Amino acid sequence: MTTAGTTGDDLVEMLAALANPLRLRIIAKLSDGRDYVSHLAREIGVSRPLLHMHLRRLEAAGLIVGSLELSEDGKAMKYYEVTDFNLQLTARALAEAAKTLTDPEKGPGAEEHS
Repeated sequence: MTTAGTTGDDLVEMLAALANPLRLRIIAKLSDGRDYVSHLAREIGVSRPLLHMHLRRLEAAGLIVGSLELSEDGKAMKYYEVTDFNLQLTARALAEAAKTLTDPEKGPGAEEHS
Protein backbone atom coordinates (compact mmCIF):
# COMPACT_ATOMS: atom_id res chain seq x y z
CA MET A 1 0.00 0.00 0.00
CA THR A 2 1.40 3.38 -0.97
CA THR A 3 0.27 6.93 -0.27
CA ALA A 4 -0.61 7.36 -3.96
CA GLY A 5 -4.18 6.22 -4.46
CA THR A 6 -4.89 6.13 -0.73
CA THR A 7 -8.17 7.81 0.18
CA GLY A 8 -8.21 10.62 2.68
CA ASP A 9 -10.18 8.45 5.11
CA ASP A 10 -7.62 5.64 4.82
CA LEU A 11 -4.75 8.06 5.33
CA VAL A 12 -6.37 9.55 8.44
CA GLU A 13 -6.87 6.05 9.84
CA MET A 14 -3.25 5.06 9.13
CA LEU A 15 -1.82 8.23 10.64
CA ALA A 16 -4.05 7.94 13.71
CA ALA A 17 -2.90 4.34 14.18
CA LEU A 18 0.74 5.37 13.89
CA ALA A 19 0.32 8.33 16.27
CA ASN A 20 0.68 6.07 19.33
CA PRO A 21 4.15 5.24 20.72
CA LEU A 22 3.19 1.66 21.61
CA ARG A 23 1.86 1.01 18.12
CA LEU A 24 5.11 2.39 16.67
CA ARG A 25 7.01 -0.09 18.88
CA ILE A 26 4.78 -2.91 17.60
CA ILE A 27 5.50 -1.95 13.98
CA ALA A 28 9.22 -1.75 14.81
CA LYS A 29 9.23 -5.26 16.33
CA LEU A 30 7.21 -6.72 13.47
CA SER A 31 9.49 -5.09 10.89
CA ASP A 32 12.07 -7.70 11.93
CA GLY A 33 9.64 -10.48 10.96
CA ARG A 34 6.32 -11.94 11.91
CA ASP A 35 5.60 -12.88 15.50
CA TYR A 36 2.84 -14.42 17.59
CA VAL A 37 0.87 -12.51 20.20
CA SER A 38 2.25 -14.05 23.41
CA HIS A 39 5.87 -13.63 22.34
CA LEU A 40 5.26 -10.12 21.03
CA ALA A 41 3.58 -9.12 24.33
CA ARG A 42 6.61 -10.37 26.28
CA GLU A 43 9.06 -8.63 23.94
CA ILE A 44 7.27 -5.30 24.19
CA GLY A 45 6.40 -5.67 27.88
CA VAL A 46 2.61 -5.28 27.75
CA SER A 47 -0.36 -7.47 28.59
CA ARG A 48 -1.90 -9.57 25.83
CA PRO A 49 -5.30 -7.78 26.11
CA LEU A 50 -3.61 -4.38 25.69
CA LEU A 51 -1.53 -5.71 22.81
CA HIS A 52 -4.65 -7.14 21.12
CA MET A 53 -6.33 -3.73 21.28
CA HIS A 54 -3.38 -2.08 19.54
CA LEU A 55 -2.98 -4.90 17.01
CA ARG A 56 -6.65 -4.55 16.02
CA ARG A 57 -6.14 -0.84 15.42
CA LEU A 58 -3.06 -1.42 13.28
CA GLU A 59 -4.79 -4.20 11.35
CA ALA A 60 -7.89 -2.04 10.73
CA ALA A 61 -5.59 0.63 9.30
CA GLY A 62 -4.06 -1.93 6.93
CA LEU A 63 -0.58 -1.64 8.43
CA ILE A 64 -0.34 -5.22 9.70
CA VAL A 65 -2.09 -8.49 8.92
CA GLY A 66 -2.79 -11.42 11.20
CA SER A 67 -3.14 -15.12 10.48
CA LEU A 68 -4.22 -17.97 12.72
CA GLU A 69 -1.99 -21.04 12.69
CA LEU A 70 -1.78 -24.27 14.67
CA SER A 71 1.36 -25.00 16.65
CA GLU A 72 2.90 -28.47 16.75
CA ASP A 73 1.01 -29.23 19.97
CA GLY A 74 -2.31 -28.17 18.43
CA LYS A 75 -2.64 -24.72 19.99
CA ALA A 76 -4.08 -21.93 17.88
CA MET A 77 -1.57 -19.11 17.57
CA LYS A 78 -2.19 -15.72 15.98
CA TYR A 79 0.78 -14.42 14.02
CA TYR A 80 1.09 -10.83 12.83
CA GLU A 81 3.31 -9.26 10.22
CA VAL A 82 3.76 -5.82 8.69
CA THR A 83 2.04 -5.23 5.37
CA ASP A 84 3.90 -3.78 2.43
CA PHE A 85 3.02 -0.14 3.04
CA ASN A 86 4.93 2.93 1.93
CA LEU A 87 3.71 6.28 3.21
CA GLN A 88 5.35 9.25 1.53
CA LEU A 89 3.83 12.37 3.00
CA THR A 90 4.21 15.31 0.70
CA ALA A 91 2.06 18.39 0.47
CA ARG A 92 0.73 17.17 -2.90
CA ALA A 93 -0.11 13.67 -1.55
CA LEU A 94 -1.95 15.20 1.41
CA ALA A 95 -3.85 17.61 -0.85
CA GLU A 96 -4.97 14.75 -3.12
CA ALA A 97 -6.01 12.61 -0.14
CA ALA A 98 -7.90 15.54 1.41
CA LYS A 99 -10.11 15.77 -1.69
CA THR A 100 -11.48 12.28 -0.94
CA LEU A 101 -12.37 12.76 2.74
CA THR A 102 -15.96 11.69 3.34
CA ASP A 103 -16.39 14.09 6.26
CA PRO A 104 -13.39 16.21 7.23
CA GLU A 105 -14.86 16.83 10.70
CA LYS A 106 -15.90 13.27 11.47
CA GLY A 107 -13.50 11.05 9.55
CA PRO A 108 -12.01 7.82 10.93
CA GLY A 109 -10.63 8.32 14.41
CA ALA A 110 -12.69 11.46 15.09
CA GLU A 111 -14.31 9.76 18.07
CA GLU A 112 -10.88 9.63 19.73
CA HIS A 113 -10.56 13.39 19.61
CA SER A 114 -14.04 14.22 20.85
